[in-house]
Amino acid sequence: MRDSNLQIVLQSNGFGIIGVSRNPKKFGNTLFREMKKKGLKVYPIHPEAEELENEKCYRTISEVKDKIEGIVLNVPPEKSLIAVKEAEEAGIKNIWLQQGSSDQTVINYCKEKKLNYVSNSCLLMYLEPVESFNKFHRFIWKLLGKYKKYT
Repeated sequence: MRDSNLQIVLQSNGFGIIGVSRNPKKFGNTLFREMKKKGLKVYPIHPEAEELENEKCYRTISEVKDKIEGIVLNVPPEKSLIAVKEAEEAGIKNIWLQQGSSDQTVINYCKEKKLNYVSNSCLLMYLEPVESFNKFHRFIWKLLGKYKKYT
């Protein structure tokens, strides 16, 4: 991952979120709510749900009729690889792989296809203004030298 990918991915116009759940307490739903709260255009993608968080839910990336430029993945690596392939086929080049959503196979695919990807970082540490636990999380990552800056 190049640090410049952070800026490219974060500036995407519209995001599909894969890994939202019918359980409102799951992290994918937290991502969805926080992204909406920050004013981002987000589209929940779930293979079985018709509606999540009072929003129309899409079964696949290709069902989203609005143009989306990025996807956020909060699923296991084997599901991430399938989603990244579908995104790439749909012309989506910006991929955020939440912690635990990637492995070397997914990373290699992103590199091979020249996709802009961010992996092993929590998106919520980058959505300004960063609040509550995520602010603390970002502080710790900065102390450990793991937090990537972008300009």
